[in-house]
Amino acid sequence: MKTPTRADGRGFALRQLRTLRHHLTTPSEDHTPLLGDSRRRWVRRLPYIVVIILQASLIPTGIVNLVGFYGLAVPVAGALTVAQTTPLFLAVTRPLAAWWISAATLVATAAITARHEQVMGSWPWTAPMIIGYVFLLLALALRESRATLVSVWVATVLLTVVTTTLGLPRPGDGTTVLLIALSGAALLLGWAVRDRAVARRLLTEQEQISEVERERRTLLEERARIARELHDVVAHHMSVIAVQAASAPYRIGGVPDEAAEEFTAIAGTARESLAEMRRLLGVLRSEESGGDKAPQPGVGQLAQLVETVGRAGVAAELTLEPDAADLAGQAPQAVGLSAYRIVQEALANVVRHAPGARTWVSLTTDGPALLVTVVNAPPPQPTESLEASAEGTGQGLVGMRERVRLVGGRLDTGPLPDGGFKVAAVLPLDRPDSPDTPRETTA
Repeated sequence: MKTPTRADGRGFALRQLRTLRHHLTTPSEDHTPLLGDSRRRWVRRLPYIVVIILQASLIPTGIVNLVGFYGLAVPVAGALTVAQTTPLFLAVTRPLAAWWISAATLVATAAITARHEQVMGSWPWTAPMIIGYVFLLLALALRESRATLVSVWVATVLLTVVTTTLGLPRPGDGTTVLLIALSGAALLLGWAVRDRAVARRLLTEQEQISEVERERRTLLEERARIARELHDVVAHHMSVIAVQAASAPYRIGGVPDEAAEEFTAIAGTARESLAEMRRLLGVLRSEESGGDKAPQPGVGQLAQLVETVGRAGVAAELTLEPDAADLAGQAPQAVGLSAYRIVQEALANVVRHAPGARTWVSLTTDGPALLVTVVNAPPPQPTESLEASAEGTGQGLVGMRERVRLVGGRLDTGPLPDGGFKVAAVLPLDRPDSPDTPRETTA
């Protein structure tokens, strides 16, 4: 084991002094006035009121003590007292800088009064000076870090020791010990008050987070309840439709082959709707659940979608550029699913609001994006909308906008001059933050 040498001791002392200097010269970056975060106006002004009261009491008594105890000239006594108390204003926003001024004034006062005959009182510091210094340390403890507070107290101890024992002709009395004790108590008190305030703030933030989590849990529970009710209400009717359509050719005699095929298609569509509703139910029950692991529909299923709508009486044509099909196949799944759902909702709107209208669906490329366009002509003859309300619910367009927003695209919808309607969506194909597994959103 290596025996410590004198050089090791000097190196350790230098390192400690550098650490001490760093903490004493690195103030907090927060220059908000003490109690400046309070919502109450009088609380924000309280530090300044306290400083004014201290100034009004410490300046006259400090001047009287220096003049009466040491016989200093009034201008000198006034300058030292003002220099000791004025940093209290600065301590409201920058307490560490105020401490440097106050500490320098303490040393200057001790050096000046040591060379004057002491009539009475204490030396090297009077009571007003000690009170002002203690209040300044209290403000410091409410703002600076623990390491800075320890460094300030160590510097205070060194300051008192050096001032009273090393270079001044008069030995100090009990005020040195009193200053060390009171400064330590002030720093400890401010430290405790600050820690308590920080703990209360963290507790309040945690309570707010807990409240948000409770609201989120309540929302999820409500979504699950709505999902169950949706399944119970809609699934029953869809099941009845599927069963009736599948059994119609057997229950009704003399059904033509075309009608039998139509019943079969209706039954298949109903079963597909039930499957998608069950998958949606799984998503609504839990945001973290992946739901059904079956592949989501995409651009490859658009032809089947257009064919299904055609059987409902909508003459729809699909134009799919080869480049668009290739890019869509390589794009994130969210883009393909969004394109499918937008076309699905647009065609459903044609069925509901413009039955029989000729419709064109196209997928083209627009730079690094997929352009999805659904345009329908006006209906061949004025017909009443299949929606119960003439204005509709508007949820279809809302769902489209939400899907486009999720993939960072753009949506343009609106009526055409000839009475038709247009839906155009631009879906980026190279968005880096597109999710690989999208979450279903009801339109």
